[in-house]
Amino acid sequence: MILEFLSKYLGFVAGTLTTIAFLPQVLKVWITKSTKDISLIMFVIFTIGVMLWLIYGIIIGNFSLIIANAITLALSASILLAKLIFK
Repeated sequence: MILEFLSKYLGFVAGTLTTIAFLPQVLKVWITKSTKDISLIMFVIFTIGVMLWLIYGIIIGNFSLIIANAITLALSASILLAKLIFK
């Protein structure tokens, strides 16, 4: 019973937590318009990685991977965009 619960909801909980973790950074970047301490290379690599996780989730039809990575991709891309705009 516990294993069934974990296999069903663990992905959603993990995806929710890791996605929400980006919100404070996104808000800080767009409010302060400062990205000087954010690594451009790291965010490019990270954004590509999240995009690949999203594609993988779509291929295997895993809803929790799709939702979490679609939202994380949007948040990561907004930080990346801010990094390029607020040089």
